[in-house]
Order: sequence, then C-alpha cells, then structure tokens
Amino acid sequence: MRKYDICFMSACDMAEKIKNQELSSEEITEIIIERIEKTNPIINAYCTTTFDLGREMAKIADERVKRNEKIPLLNGIPTSIKDLVPVKGVRTTYGSKIYEHNIPEDDAIVVKRLKDDGCVILGKTNTPEFGFKGVTDNLIFGVTPNPWDLEKTSGGSSGGAAASVVSGMGPLAQGSDGGGSIRHPACFCGAYGLKPSFGRVPIYPKTSHSGQTLSVIGPIVRYVSDAALMLDVMKGPFEGDRHSLPEDHIKYFDHINEKPDKLKIGYTLDLGYAKVVDDEVKKAVVNSIHKFESFGWEVEEAKFKEFDPSMAFSTMWLIMFGYELKPNLKEWKDKIDTDLVTWVEAGLRFPASSLPDAMRIRSQFYQSIYETFKNYDILLTPSTAVPAFESGITYPSKINGIDVTPTAWQAFTFPFNFTGHPAASIPCGWTNAGLPIGLQIVGKRFQEMLVLQVSKAFEERAPWQDKKPKFN
Repeated sequence: MRKYDICFMSACDMAEKIKNQELSSEEITEIIIERIEKTNPIINAYCTTTFDLGREMAKIADERVKRNEKIPLLNGIPTSIKDLVPVKGVRTTYGSKIYEHNIPEDDAIVVKRLKDDGCVILGKTNTPEFGFKGVTDNLIFGVTPNPWDLEKTSGGSSGGAAASVVSGMGPLAQGSDGGGSIRHPACFCGAYGLKPSFGRVPIYPKTSHSGQTLSVIGPIVRYVSDAALMLDVMKGPFEGDRHSLPEDHIKYFDHINEKPDKLKIGYTLDLGYAKVVDDEVKKAVVNSIHKFESFGWEVEEAKFKEFDPSMAFSTMWLIMFGYELKPNLKEWKDKIDTDLVTWVEAGLRFPASSLPDAMRIRSQFYQSIYETFKNYDILLTPSTAVPAFESGITYPSKINGIDVTPTAWQAFTFPFNFTGHPAASIPCGWTNAGLPIGLQIVGKRFQEMLVLQVSKAFEERAPWQDKKPKFN
C-alpha cells in the first residue's frame, strides 16, 4: 500500500488494520508525520506539532494490540486538537499573543477522553484569535489557506482542523463551533463536520472565551463513519460542565449504517430571512436535495416566517468578547487582531438592555424552529451562502453582486448555535473553479444519530473522497 493512500485512509480502516496488525500505529504515525512535514509548510494547518508525544502514544497503542488487551475505538489513530483546547504540557495559544507562551497544566476533558481511548495526538491546529471569526489567521501563526485554492480562505474558526484532514495530515480533527466554526471550514475545505447538540460533548475547563451557551465541540473528518467513531468517544456528561447532557446510551458507530425507512425532510434556501445565495451554491444544493427522494423519503420545501436573528446573534457575540477582553485591552490592544479590537470596543458600547433583548429574540427564533420540526424529521439548507472567498478578508461584501451584511454568508449556521440543534456540513458539489460546496443537515435536538444516518446515506449516494487537492 502506498504511503499516499494511507494518508487518506479512513480512521475506521486504520483502526481495523491496527487491530489485525496489518499495519502498526507506529507505521501509520510516521507516514502521517512525513506528510505533515511535507504539506504543512504550504497549508499551515498545524500551528504546533507534538510528534514525540504522538510516537509515544502510537507505541503504547501497538503494545496494547500485541498484549491482546481490550482495544479502544480510536486505538492508534492520528488526531489533531484545535488550538482553543488545552493539552497538558503542549503550548495552547488560543491564537492570541496574550497566550503565546501558555503551557497548560491539565488536559481539557475532551482531550483526556481522546487520550484515554488510545488516539495519537500529532499537534494543535490553527485558529483565529479566540475563535472570534469565520476565517483562520492570527498574529502568531499567520494564515491557513484553502487546500483547493491557496488564495482562498479555509474558513474558520476550525480552519486548521478542516485543512489538515482534507490534506491528508490525519483522519480525525477536533473542532469547535460557536456560530458555524466546524461547518464553515468543513464546507469550504470539502470535509464532513458535525456540530452536535449543545452539551453533547462537555467543555471543561470553560475558558472565558468558550462561547458560553453557543459553543460546542465536534469532529471534522473525511468520512461520516469516522465522525460517529470520534463522537462516541467525546460525548457524555461531565460534572464540571453544568450544560453537559446526560448519557444517551447510543453507540453511533454501531448504528450509522441503519437507513430509516420513512423520513419527512424539509429544505429551505433562506430560513425565512437569508437574502441571497450564490448561484453555484444554490444549484448544487437543489440538485443534492432531490437525491434524498431516492431513499423513499418525503422531501418538500419548508416555509418559514420572516424572522431575522442576525442582529441578536451579533449582539450576544460582540458583548461576550467585549466584556471578556476588556481587562486585556489597555495592555494588549496593539497585539490583538484589529478586527477583534473593533468587536470588543463595539461590544462595550451596547446598552445594558441589549443582552436581554437579544436573548428574547433567541427564544423566539427557537420557538419558530421548534414549530418547523413538528412537521419534519430533518431540515436541509446550504451550509454557507457562498463557496470559499478570498483570503485576507473577514467576510464577502457582495453575493451575486448584491451588497450584503457581515453575517449574510453564514446565515444558515449560527441560527443552530442559537437553538442548540445538531447540524452537519457534508460536501455536495463543486464550483466551476473547483471549490467544494456544502449541504447542511440539521436534526431535532439530541438527534445526532439520525443526522449521522442521513449523512451516511447521502455519502453513499454522492461520495466525494476520490477528489484530493493537488497543491503538492
């Protein structure tokens, strides 16, 4: 088997080959490390590598197999951790000069679970400062470009995570999502990214920049089954996170191939308020929607009342960053991303009434989604309103030649951070320029299993993994 093929192998296949001793974790790890050393100077997906730690973990994984011990799900599988998540003894910067030399003394709970399950951690992936925006660059590590076009953005804030898996630098990447930060880069880079229900994967410690009731942790992968595998390990309650959900007693990986007999699926190209969607995105999404009918599932357009939650989301986001970073502003202002400084200063200008007003609108929007899901099992939307845009800007100012607001390109993602519903981005087509297009699959609250099953069915009908970027 060629080294190149191993770099793009699924985590499920890797796990099986390690378990059967067809390949060792140490062999796979060295091949992935070689790939990172070759590719990362171009893609800049990893901001900090932990190759020595990874080699130690791979050796332990192989010894576990040789001793015929119980083999955990992720035994020996190369994995990356986003640089917003602490790893004991490994520099964790949050993409900020403020924490440029920060070395955590403890693992985040999700890292501990991944380690305990035998994965091989090869490093931290790049993110914008505190994950505040939907593109990936910062003042420490620079830009993570799109593997399909180095002049385009990889998305964010999990841009390093998505770029790493698409570029063959490991099959599993841990991402996080406060407004689309798993789904944006998965869409732009051509990966599968799942934002679980809020609370499904615990967040601890909760840093002051964790998004509070908006952010979740989830997988970014090349294969849907790998997302189920990774989520099985990361999910479950943790007492330190008061928002964490009780155990659902479901093994996602064991049931992912079970295709539901009957489903009613609604689709929307506007959610009732999105003003414009790129023509190529719209065409690819509409073509993909009809593929679900081939499974015998009922598909129809879902109608929404015009209800725009954009300002409420922006208000909460800006106020959160404003008051969390206010103590750092005087000392660090000239070393913080200028866009973030603008956000912080804007957040500090909001009157006290802005937050309860935003929370009221959030509750009203949740009610509208709740009413919609009375009629449907699954909701389909574009993942983003545009394909990957030019690197160096925070958002496109026009879509289809029409002037748009800063949140217009991400109009389909942040609403489901507001509501807490599980939502995945899956590749569904390509632009004429060869950029990936994403379809968002949204489930009812706590219905990750159904989202994964529907995603797996679509993947089998419209696989995309044969396409690989050709930058090197």
